Amino acid sequence: MQIRPLLLGLLASLPSLACGDAGSVGVPPPPGTEGTWAALTPMSEARQEVGVAVIGNRIYVVGGFRTNGSTANTVEVYDVAADRWSFGPPLPVAVNHPGAAALGGLLYVVAGATATGPTAALQAFDPGRNVWEARTPMAVARSAVMTGTLGGKLYVAGGSPAGQAFEVYDPATDRWTSLAELPTGRNHLAGGFIGGRLHAVGGRPPLTLATHEAFDVAAARWGPLAPMPTGRSGHAAALVRGCLYVMGGEGNPNAGSGTFAENEGYDPRTDQWFRLLPMPTPRHGIGAVVVGDRIYIPGGATIQGFGAVTTHEVFTPASTRSCL
Repeated sequence: MQIRPLLLGLLASLPSLACGDAGSVGVPPPPGTEGTWAALTPMSEARQEVGVAVIGNRIYVVGGFRTNGSTANTVEVYDVAADRWSFGPPLPVAVNHPGAAALGGLLYVVAGATATGPTAALQAFDPGRNVWEARTPMAVARSAVMTGTLGGKLYVAGGSPAGQAFEVYDPATDRWTSLAELPTGRNHLAGGFIGGRLHAVGGRPPLTLATHEAFDVAAARWGPLAPMPTGRSGHAAALVRGCLYVMGGEGNPNAGSGTFAENEGYDPRTDQWFRLLPMPTPRHGIGAVVVGDRIYIPGGATIQGFGAVTTHEVFTPASTRSCL
């Protein structure tokens, strides 16, 4: 007579599975449900078209547009362990749509637009000394660029108005070198390095490019790859365990806000894309960084065009998902 209560007690004691956890017991989650999202402490100032980079466990969100449309010199720093924001020294040159990257322990903010138009400026921040310095500017002024780092160098692709421009910066010599032009000229694109190839996905014009091209550093040439399932611009991209994750963006004709919630991943081994759990708060004008295999996405806008918010969310890919 005790068998039924005992079985019920055992079943009740089993841990529940969150979205994306099913793979851990050998059952893959349905397409579009993989991974988990969580809300974090919002930024102090609402901003979109920001630059985002990470050094250690501190995430830097620089520049962008404020809610009143002005260009910000704001630098906010997020402490991942404490889930807390603080302000850093402001940018010497206020920019919206900048590129941002961490290299050699320094934060680099490249290009973007000032109140008078696109700039070629390169601004470097040293967290140890808590100071900004100007470095040699790019050859071509532009905004809404994509950045990537490899071998101690900073690569900058695309932008507006020079959509095909592609340059690499060597901090050791403080010099820029022009590289093979991006085949599909575009701005508001995103991507990153997987191995020795820089992947560039999406962008505009128009608002919904699905284009996916990669630059092979060793061969010094671009080549086409499988396009994104959902064309968009102003999205964010990040890499975890060899997979390229792309989320958000604008140009969505099926949403009143014009923004995308889509979250899609790319496996370079098979040249195929897969669908993941959508963003809780669809946004564009965003950047993404990775700390401990989790993807952090602060700020952005919830309305196509202007609509800056302080929202800060983190996506955790399924532990079973790897593209290595």
